[in-house]
Amino acid sequence: MGDFKDLTRQEAIEKIKDLATGTDICMFATSLTQLPLIVRPMSTMQVDEEGNLWFFSKKSSEKNREILADKRVQLFYASRNSSEYLSLYGEASISTDKNKAEEIWSPIVKAWFTEGINDPELTLIKVVPHDSYYWDTKHNRLISLIKIAAATVTGTTMDDGVEGKLKL
Repeated sequence: MGDFKDLTRQEAIEKIKDLATGTDICMFATSLTQLPLIVRPMSTMQVDEEGNLWFFSKKSSEKNREILADKRVQLFYASRNSSEYLSLYGEASISTDKNKAEEIWSPIVKAWFTEGINDPELTLIKVVPHDSYYWDTKHNRLISLIKIAAATVTGTTMDDGVEGKLKL
């Protein structure tokens, strides 16, 4: 069994920042009471100092309509290269805050918003985390692979992970 380490407030925010920005793309689920879940890839633009996650989205998008109908969302991050994972449940809201959009703007976003920061379709999604869980390795990827190989050769088990709840 791996180690369990629940993280609170600042440690939890730092872990969310590390995992969400390190992975960049998450699977963003809306309409959580509907099956199958409605899920799409989204790029995390920022995790702010309070642990809120920010995304760009088109005003007319289905996800915006779904969030307006039900603000509960679930985000799933997975980084196979570093064996780090994050599941985050929270509440989303739609914003048209131009100052925030300018703060987190990236030139690549222009591919979706051709008129740039003043595009009438530009909105932001802010996700406030309510419940999060992470899985991580204790060591870097190379050490973990060596330990897995050694466990395979010796017939022993290897559990090099740490997991826990993130409480903001």
